[in-house]
Amino acid sequence: MSPPTSRQGLATNLQAAADSYQRAHVIEHCAVCAKPCCRLDTHVLELNWKQVKVFWQLDESRAAFDRRLASGKGPEEIRAGDGLYFAHRKVCPAYDEAQHCCRVYDQAIKPTGCSDYPVYGDGNALIADLRCEAVDIDELAAWVARALGPAFHVTQSADRDFPFLVTLTVKRRGGDPKSRAGRR
Repeated sequence: MSPPTSRQGLATNLQAAADSYQRAHVIEHCAVCAKPCCRLDTHVLELNWKQVKVFWQLDESRAAFDRRLASGKGPEEIRAGDGLYFAHRKVCPAYDEAQHCCRVYDQAIKPTGCSDYPVYGDGNALIADLRCEAVDIDELAAWVARALGPAFHVTQSADRDFPFLVTLTVKRRGGDPKSRAGRR
């Protein structure tokens, strides 16, 4: 990976490092995870209408489904809000408990949050959710440092209210000589 030259380049490279870490360390662990996030015990899954319709195998219109939800007769694990749906407390219908895998992981219908979890890009930082047993925060920090190169420094800080969320912040060490040269 080449060193990023801009804020946007840094964010892109950070996301690439997060994605490669997840492919190498997280996704393979899912098959043996003691607490799969797909059970939605502690996680909330954000879904669009098409995903809800496919996953819950609905044959009704969105308006009819929304009326059913509002009357309390819809799936109890789904809530609607701001044009989206949120599922919690029941196993995701796309999760195959017997095989410990997602039936739609490699398909376009897969929810975005399933790709991002447990490491999310946030500008010049990554946020790691340590509720995922596959995440080793020190290993992730080292992975990011290797990916970005010696010109960058990675620091960790846990959220005060949610200590299982750890932010890895990336800063350029000692400034960028190219940037300083341009300011003369």
